[in-house]
Amino acid sequence: MKEEKTTLICTVGGSHQPILRAIEQLRPDHVCFVCSADDPATGNKGSYLQITGKGNVIKASPRDEAPTLPNIPTQAGLEAGRFEVLEVSPDDLDDVYRKTSRWLAARDSRAGRIVADYTGGTKSMSAGLVAAVLDAEGVDLQLVSGSRSNLVRVESGDEMVMPAGVEATRFERRFRQALEPWSRFAYEESLMALRTIPPPQDRESCGRLQLAIGLSEAFAAWDRFDHEAARDRLSRFRPRIGKQWGSLLGTLDLIRHPERGEPLRLFDLWRNAQRRAAQGRYDDAVARLYRLLEWSAQWILREEQGIDTSDVPPERIPEGIELTPNREGKFQAGLFQAWELAARLGGDSVRSFWETHRERMLDHIQRRNHSILAHGFEPLEEGHWRPFADWLEQTLLPLLLERSAREPYRIRNLPDQLPDHFGLG
Repeated sequence: MKEEKTTLICTVGGSHQPILRAIEQLRPDHVCFVCSADDPATGNKGSYLQITGKGNVIKASPRDEAPTLPNIPTQAGLEAGRFEVLEVSPDDLDDVYRKTSRWLAARDSRAGRIVADYTGGTKSMSAGLVAAVLDAEGVDLQLVSGSRSNLVRVESGDEMVMPAGVEATRFERRFRQALEPWSRFAYEESLMALRTIPPPQDRESCGRLQLAIGLSEAFAAWDRFDHEAARDRLSRFRPRIGKQWGSLLGTLDLIRHPERGEPLRLFDLWRNAQRRAAQGRYDDAVARLYRLLEWSAQWILREEQGIDTSDVPPERIPEGIELTPNREGKFQAGLFQAWELAARLGGDSVRSFWETHRERMLDHIQRRNHSILAHGFEPLEEGHWRPFADWLEQTLLPLLLERSAREPYRIRNLPDQLPDHFGLG
C-alpha cells in the first residue's frame, strides 16, 4: 500500500529552531515556507532569506554578531524540489490569508496529508495562516512550543510539536456560514451546505447540526407548500423548538385541518409571496399574488354558496354575468369572473370590496399578464411587486381576516412569517 505523502506549510520568522523541529518530527515530503517579503520602506530583507539565502545566513543565537549557519532547507536536508517559498506582506493579514488560502486550495487535490504550522513569523502571518486553515477542510494545524523562562520566547532546545485543536472552531465557522441563507429564507441552500459539514465529535455540536439540518428540511418543505412533510420533520423537534416557534407549529397544525385550514393556506400563500420578494424573485412573488386573488374569490364562493368555479351550475349564474361552457359543457369562472360572482353572491363586504377596488384590481392583473410567467416577456421588478403587494395588504387581507374570524375558523391574525435566523444555541 502506497504511503500517504505529507506536506508542511509553515510561517517563517526570526527563529529557525522551531521550524527545524517541526520538519524533524513530521518528516514531510514537501514544505511550503510562508516568508515575509522585503520591507518596502527600509529595504530590510524578508525572512525568505532563511530559505533561499546562500552561504551562512542564519545566526545560531540571537546574540551572535554574524550568521554562522546555512539556510533552513540545507540544515533540514531538503533538496531542491522538495520545498517552495510563498512570499507575503508580513503585517497585511488579508494578503497572508488570500495567498495561503489559494495555496491550500491548489494543493488540496495533489497532496495527501497537509499540516500547517503557525509558530514562526509575525502575528499577522500566523493569524492569516490559521484563518486559511480553518476554511480548508482536512488540514491539520500545529505549533511548536516548550518551556519558557519569560513571555518573549521558548527556550531553545525545549521545543516540541503540539497539535492545535481546531475542530470546534472550524465547525462553528462552517455552521454559521451554512445558516446564513436563512436570512433570505433560502432553507434549501442552507440544507445543502449543512450536509457537507462533517459531524463533530462533540455531542452537543453534533446535536445542533442535526437540529439545523432537520429544521432546514422542514422549512424548505413548508416553503414549497409541502405542509405534510414540514409537519413530519418539525414534529421530531417539538420539545426543543416549541417555546420559540410554538405559534408556527400551531399554524402548521391548523393549515392541514380539512375544514378550518383553507384561510390559513391563503395567508400562507401571502407569506410565501413576501419571501419570494425578499429574495428579489419578483416574477414569482407577483405570480403568487395573482393566485391569492383568484383563490380568495374561489374560497368565498365555496364558503358562502358551495360553488366550485371549475363547474358553476348554470342556474347559479346571476343575470348579467356571462360564462361560456367549455368542451365538456361545464361553466368555469376565471379570476375576474370569480370575483364578479363573489360580489353578487358573497355578501355586503365582498360587494363593497369589488365595487371599490374593481378597476385597481384590473390594473394589477393586466401588469401581471405582461410578465414572463404569465402571457408576456417582461421580467418584473420591485416597482411592479410593491404597488400590487401594498394594495392587496390594505384591501384584500382585511377582507379575508374579517371572514376568517368567523366560525368555524376563528382566525383573527395573519400567521407569523417563517424564521429568518436559526437562533437555537
